[in-house]
Amino acid sequence: MEQQTSWAVQTAESIMSASDPQGYHPELAKRWAYVPGMTLLAFARLWRQTGERKYYDYVKKHMDLFLQPDGSIRGYTIEEYNLDQVNQGKVLFPLLHATGEPRFEKAAHLLAAQLKGQPRTSEGGFWHKKVYPFQMWLDGLYMSSPFLAEYAKTFGRPELFDEVATQILLVERNTRDPKTGLLYHGWDESGEQRWCDPQTGRSPHFWSRAMGWYTMAVVDALEHFPVDHPKRGTICGIFERMAGALEEVQDPETGLWHQVLDCGGREGNYLEASGSSMFVYAIAKGVRLGYLSRKFKSVAGKGFRGLLERLVETNDSGLHLHRICNGAGLGGKPYRDGSYTYYVNEAIVSDVFMGLAPFMLASMEMETQQ
Repeated sequence: MEQQTSWAVQTAESIMSASDPQGYHPELAKRWAYVPGMTLLAFARLWRQTGERKYYDYVKKHMDLFLQPDGSIRGYTIEEYNLDQVNQGKVLFPLLHATGEPRFEKAAHLLAAQLKGQPRTSEGGFWHKKVYPFQMWLDGLYMSSPFLAEYAKTFGRPELFDEVATQILLVERNTRDPKTGLLYHGWDESGEQRWCDPQTGRSPHFWSRAMGWYTMAVVDALEHFPVDHPKRGTICGIFERMAGALEEVQDPETGLWHQVLDCGGREGNYLEASGSSMFVYAIAKGVRLGYLSRKFKSVAGKGFRGLLERLVETNDSGLHLHRICNGAGLGGKPYRDGSYTYYVNEAIVSDVFMGLAPFMLASMEMETQQ
């Protein structure tokens, strides 16, 4: 597939073209949430990579909808104790560095206060949400760990790196399958949920995007860690081991990853865009920063080629990304049981930010290394 402009820029321009006459995108303006947060973070990194001011302006315009002068965040309630609500806070740091405005610092302190008081498992692991008692999900690590690591670095709070390391290592220990090295989507310490194994507390399957969230959490948090932190090497080690497990289940023909990672070829399973983009991003960045062995560069390269050849389409209306799982979770109402049938029957969509944002991040990472 030939291109004149970078894939990340094409994606950004396609997103921006859907904005209203005032320059607001309806999905980014709707609410403070984790997917808009990931998308705005991708735009902030594109601004940093290209130097194009319009990407910074797009980020700030949308963040200004939520950030009040006193540092409060419209639509955010700390007592919800929902890790998803922390993710958009990552965008505060580039805005704080660019503007020096106190409201961005105050908002970061507010989100850090949530994490300090976040409900925990008996070993100190953050519950994914207050409404999901004693449950750790892989998703939550991406929402909270890189934010807390950057917060620790920005405000000189080295003890918080210990907290980040605890969360990353704890969820890996409780969700890792010793046979495949893959991580189950969630873990319920209480054993109360119908979706969990009564002996281990683990959910029954390896969902691609859940592991994608976790791999991005590890690489983005490590980026901020002091080189002499006593757990840094351990985190690099589990990242290396995990990358090897992902290489084992990478589709040999396309380089992509299946919705349910270890069930390639099973009826109903499919090659999924968001998880594949997350793996490409995290592995490529891990190699670039030296956290992963150089041998994994080819894994990321093969995955990126697969995305471009199989799931990306460009036409007069812009760039399009296909075969994105619209959403998946555990428990709740209606009840999500974590079964194979559940994961492969969630809606498959195109062009939603859940896929476009990781694809932007993957594209920037791959283009940095060309």
